Amino acid sequence: MSSLGQQTPVVEERDSSRRIIIIAVVAVIAVMLVIAFVLREPPKPAKTISPYAASLNLSDFKMSAAENFVGATVTYVDGKITNTSQKTVTRVVVEVVFRDDMGQLALRDEVPLRLLRNTGPYTEPVDLTVMPLAPGQTQPFRLTFDHISAQWNRQYPEIRVTDVTVK
Repeated sequence: MSSLGQQTPVVEERDSSRRIIIIAVVAVIAVMLVIAFVLREPPKPAKTISPYAASLNLSDFKMSAAENFVGATVTYVDGKITNTSQKTVTRVVVEVVFRDDMGQLALRDEVPLRLLRNTGPYTEPVDLTVMPLAPGQTQPFRLTFDHISAQWNRQYPEIRVTDVTVK
C-alpha cells in the first residue's frame, strides 16, 4: 500500500500569467491614451458672422419638394434676398436648421445661396459669382436639400446668413 496517509507538500508556483495580463492591459490603455492625445482635433474657433450679414434681408419663403431621377426627395426653399449694403455681394452662405416634432435638431447644414435666373422656360439656380447682387437689389434665391432627416416636422427651417463676400 502506498502512502495514503502521507501527503506530499505541494509547491505553489507563483502565477506569473496574472502579472503579465495586468501589464498588458496597462500597456494597451497607455498606448490608446497616447493615440487619442496625438489624434485629437484642435478646438474649432468660434465662428464669427460677417458684418455684412445684417445688411442682407431674406424674405418671402416658399417650400417645395420634387423627386429626382433616382427616386429620392429633394426639398427646395425659395425666397428673396435684398442687399441693403453699399457693396456688391458675390457670395452668401446660410445656416439652415430643420427641427423635428419635439423641436430638436433634425438637420443643420451650411449651404451657399444661389440666385434664380430665368433661362427660357426654366429657372436655373446660379452662384453669386456668376450673378452678383448689387447694392439695393432684390433677387429670388433657392436652397436645395436632398438629405433631410425623416424626423423633420415639415415646418419652415430657421435660416440665417453666416458668411458674406463683397467687392
